[in-house]
Amino acid sequence: MTTSPSPRSPRRPAWAGRNHSLLTAAAVVTGLGSQGALVAAAFAVLETGGDGGDVGLVAMARTLPLVLFLLIGGAVADRLPRHRVMVAANALNCLSQAVFAALVLTGDPRLWQMMLLAALGGTGQAFFGPAAEGMLMSSVEGEQAGRAFAVFRMAMQGAALGGAALGGAMVAAIGPGWVLAADAAAFAVAGVLRAFLDVGHIPPRVPGGGMLADLRDGWREFSGRPWLWAVVVQFSIANAVVAAADAVYGPLVARDHLGGAGPWGLALGAFGAGTVAGAVLMTRWKPRRLLFAGTLCVFPLALPSAALAVPVPIGALYVVMFVAGATVEVFGVSWMTALHQEIPEDKLSRVSAYDWFGSVALVPLATAAAGPAEEAFGRTAALWGCAGLVVLVTAAALCVPEVRDLRRRTTHVTRGGAGGKESADAESPVGGLG
Repeated sequence: MTTSPSPRSPRRPAWAGRNHSLLTAAAVVTGLGSQGALVAAAFAVLETGGDGGDVGLVAMARTLPLVLFLLIGGAVADRLPRHRVMVAANALNCLSQAVFAALVLTGDPRLWQMMLLAALGGTGQAFFGPAAEGMLMSSVEGEQAGRAFAVFRMAMQGAALGGAALGGAMVAAIGPGWVLAADAAAFAVAGVLRAFLDVGHIPPRVPGGGMLADLRDGWREFSGRPWLWAVVVQFSIANAVVAAADAVYGPLVARDHLGGAGPWGLALGAFGAGTVAGAVLMTRWKPRRLLFAGTLCVFPLALPSAALAVPVPIGALYVVMFVAGATVEVFGVSWMTALHQEIPEDKLSRVSAYDWFGSVALVPLATAAAGPAEEAFGRTAALWGCAGLVVLVTAAALCVPEVRDLRRRTTHVTRGGAGGKESADAESPVGGLG
């Protein structure tokens, strides 16, 4: 006797498993809330009578604890179940943004209060970031890893597009407080989704010698790969000056020349649209020399600062932001693919923490110095300086042979255990990379 086949559920690619779907959905939710909250926080400061220096101080307060706690966050995420670290961090972000929203909606928030709440948000991000990146990379395997990362980033950047545009419009229409409240709700929903992540596929951690030993182990993995530290040094400077331009000078230029929060939110949305386009491209394009192609695409990241320095008309700024977003996303997917194929699973969060640490270490200084730099040199000169530094450090990174020569692997990578060993065939070996 035969039975009729049971109805099949819609087929999805092998790389788009349960964890990938949950991580993508949660990233969409938080992207919608957080991008609008960045616009809201800046204009909340300005609406209380603050100036560019005050906006920079709040931005610095958000990034300083991120720098201080990132390495600890990476070590914790490689010791504890990563999804629990992510949920706890989301809970802290939800609480801090809810209190921030309440202060803005019910009274006249003080600068120190906004800085304190921003610092709590940065602390949550310090623990969340390495855990989330390690979780995503451990949930994807095989030759389609690059496509999986591109789809994840496409969804995340699409949410950022909508969040920035909607946030700017909401700030202009009903004020920043409600945007901050929506961000708190988004963190709550995302935390619930991440609570259902499955960590059964992750091998048990080999007992180590304590937190300091874990940090040293992660440092050896990081410092022994020239392509890794060269690109992190590049972005430590590039991210700092771009953050100063976007968090401090951008809102000021928008207020004085572009029409305020609404147009600036749309400009950030254009950058997000560009990143979506770049991610769509990377679902199809697999550059053989991962980091060479990716690093070349960082040069256009200098264009937004240059456009704000002129300043160009708002329509031209939208085009510039779109191009910068599309090209830098090519780098983003290439970078994640390189980390995934080269770093052992049990060290992913620690290496990610060193990556994040280097990438954001100078951001607090840059955002805090943005106001004084504007007073000393003028806003236009400061913005041209930001653009020039992006070009300079990107050219320097391309001088490192391992950045130019790291190749995409064409066969399955066997992830190592505590010893960090890997075995794989590659299109071309790169000296010093294992």
